[in-house]
Amino acid sequence: MIRLPWLLPDDLEFPPPDQALDDPNGLLAAGGDLSPPRLLAAYRQGIFPWYEDGQPILWWSPDPRTILLPRDVHISRSLRKVLRRGEFMVTADQAFEQVILACAGPRDYAAGTWITDEMAEAYCTLHRLGYAHSIETWRDDVLVGGMYGVAIGRAFFGESMFSHVSNASKVALVHLAGQLAQWDYGLIDCQVETGHLLSMGAINISRAAFQGLLLNYTAAEDEENYSPRRWSLTVTPADFLGSNRD
Repeated sequence: MIRLPWLLPDDLEFPPPDQALDDPNGLLAAGGDLSPPRLLAAYRQGIFPWYEDGQPILWWSPDPRTILLPRDVHISRSLRKVLRRGEFMVTADQAFEQVILACAGPRDYAAGTWITDEMAEAYCTLHRLGYAHSIETWRDDVLVGGMYGVAIGRAFFGESMFSHVSNASKVALVHLAGQLAQWDYGLIDCQVETGHLLSMGAINISRAAFQGLLLNYTAAEDEENYSPRRWSLTVTPADFLGSNRD
C-alpha cells in the first residue's frame, strides 16, 4: 500500500520534491485543494496536480523532467510549409475556457480525462488572475487546436493541448515557443515525455536540474515584464522560420 503525505486545506507546504516516489514516477502527495495560492506554490517548486474523477487531488514531480527550450523548438520541413502557407490564425488568451474544455474532451487513445470540472475551474481562475494562458489555433474562425499552461516569471508550465485537425496543436506550440523566446523566457515545462514533444525538440533533464532552473526563472516574476497579465501574440512565422533548420 502506498502511503502519501496528506496536504491540509490551510497548509500550503509541500514535501520536498526529492521525496517523490519512483513508482509511480513522481507521485509526491495527496489532498489539499486547487486554490490559486496552492497551485502557484506548487508550480514554483516544479510540482503539478494530476488526478481523475473519484480520486483525491494527487501532486507530482517526476524525474526526469521533460522541458523545451523556447529557442530550440524544432520545426520540421512539412510544418514549415504549413506555417508559410498561413493555413491557421493564431491568437493568445482569446478563448481560454474553450481551449481548456477542448483539452478535456474525449480522445481516441483515452477513455477518460484528467481535466475534471474542478481542475478546469481552478485554471480558469488562474487565467482571470493573469497567470494561466491559452494559445488558440483557428481555421475559418473555428477553433481547431490550442494549448494552455501557467506562466510564472520566465517559466511557462505547459498543461495540455488539443488538435481537431492535423498540425493545429503543433502550430500553437511553435507560436508559443517563438513568443516566449522573443520575451526571453527560459523554458517550457512539458512535465513528461511524449513522442510528439520529443519530435518538437523537447529534452529530458533531472529533477534536480529542473528545480535549479526554476529558482532562476521564477524569481523573475517580481520584474514588471513578467508580472501576471493578459497575453497578446506579437510573433509571426517570419520571426522564427528563418533561423530553424530541419
